Parts: sequence; C-alpha cells; structure tokens
Amino acid sequence: MSSHTLFFYGTLMAPPVLHRVIWGSPTPPTAAHATLLHIRPAILHAHRRHRVKGADYPAVVPTAEEPTSSVRGTLVTGLTDGDIWRLDIFEGDEYSREKVRVRVLVDEDKEGGTGIPGVGVRGEGTEGEEVDAETYIWTAGAHRLEPKEWDFNEFVKEKMERWVGGGVGERDAGFDDVDNATSASRNDPTGGRGANGDISRQLAQQGRGDEEKILKSAV
Repeated sequence: MSSHTLFFYGTLMAPPVLHRVIWGSPTPPTAAHATLLHIRPAILHAHRRHRVKGADYPAVVPTAEEPTSSVRGTLVTGLTDGDIWRLDIFEGDEYSREKVRVRVLVDEDKEGGTGIPGVGVRGEGTEGEEVDAETYIWTAGAHRLEPKEWDFNEFVKEKMERWVGGGVGERDAGFDDVDNATSASRNDPTGGRGANGDISRQLAQQGRGDEEKILKSAV
C-alpha cells in the first residue's frame, strides 16, 4: 500500500473538510482512522496564495520572480492511493497535483487563532527539515485570482459549515437548506465542493463501489 504526503494550504487545512473528502465524514469514522494521518505545520517557499474571485477556496501559484514569497499550510502524511483518488476528484480541473519541497515548522502556534488543534498559520515557527510532498497548483488562469491573500481564519469561522454540513459540532438541519441553495446557485462559492455540491455528490456516488476497498486500505 502506497503512502502519500501532501501539502495543503486552503480549505483542506481544516481536518473536518479533509476527513469529509477522504472518508465521507467530518470526523474519523473509527478510532483506527484517527491514527492514520500525521498533520504538521509547514511552509512552501517561492509560491503565493491568492483568493479566487467569487470562491471560498484559494489558489497557490509559483512566483519565480518573487522567491521570498511563501505559503504556510499543513503537511499531511499517511494518505492512501484511495485518498489521493478522492482528493483529485475534489480539486477538479482547476488544479494540478505537483511535486514540491516544503519545510516543516517547529514550535509553530498549534492553533494560530483558528480554534482547530494542530492547525496554525500565524505562528513564528522555526523552519526544520525539508520534505518532499505534493500540492495542488492553480491552473485555471491568473484572471480568476485576486491580489489579496486568502484568510484561513475567516474560512473556519464564517464558511466552513457549508463545506462540512455543520462544522465540527452538531449539524443543524438548517444547513441543508443553505447547502441546497448554494449548490443551485450559478455563483457557488464552494465550486461544487460543499456538502451537497456536484463534486461532493460525485465523490459519494463513485466512492460507494470502492468503499470496502478504501476502508481496508486505511485500517
């Protein structure tokens, strides 16, 4: 069984979003699943993170002309082939999975104002070992990007609920109405990735046939 290492810099930094994509639930479905992934803060140099126009999620692009630009995110190890398959579907044709080298951040603020243990993007962590990883690079054109930096804390506090169907706590039935309305809108800020979005439904439908195989590979 292959094990993959990915660097996440956007919505997938939030464990509930990552878990929903790879396991179909905002929380690990079993105690065994909870031990499978190792998440650490990390930094990617010579890249810049942008807001995507009309979207909740960000983009990252290389910045050869600005080598001092960097992006903080999370380094996740322990991902399976099945996880990567689902992540590729989730990211869609706006991104390409590319090889990168990132630095692990030591003594990084573990929450960084996000309220999510293990996820911090504000700390002054010391750069440690350099690690080979993959990340999703934006390929849908610079015309869709805003100069402004994407704000992870804002996403967690104001937008994550519509991505995971109720956030970290109990799901309110009212979120179903919000998700359905958002998915029906032409200006879906989740890009179909919300709890009831087109991409999410595709993941659920395609995942059913391989569910047993994926779970076996994960435990």
